[in-house]
Amino acid sequence: MNQVALVGRITKDPILRKLSEGRVQTNFVVAVNRNFKNQKGEIETDFVLCTVWGKGAENTAKHCGKGSLIGVGGRIQSRTYEREDGSRVYVTEVIGESIRFILTKPRSNANLYAEPIATEQAPQVANNEAEHFHLPKNEKEELPIF
Repeated sequence: MNQVALVGRITKDPILRKLSEGRVQTNFVVAVNRNFKNQKGEIETDFVLCTVWGKGAENTAKHCGKGSLIGVGGRIQSRTYEREDGSRVYVTEVIGESIRFILTKPRSNANLYAEPIATEQAPQVANNEAEHFHLPKNEKEELPIF
């Protein structure tokens, strides 16, 4: 059984991508607090890459901005691809099949769309961002759910 349920905050405005065959998708990172404190007494946060397709992607990009509290139900998917330099990249993400808007925040940018991408390899473009994602210290304090 491959089922995942997350509740967390979106770390930046989702961007909608329209693929050549008319399908749409968005991906975003959700900050999810752990249920325990570490040895320093701090609550640690995991940053989980999520990908949503179709109407769910349109609604998420339209209604959710950075800091929105959402619930994502779906499945875990792992994949790999090769970069131009020949290195192999391993990606584990949640494919969102059910999105719940718990507390939405307005988008900072009214433009929902990124540039069109010709192939169905769209998630790979944003995965490079997520792989190197580091949240600035001043923003990290705003994201935990408590």
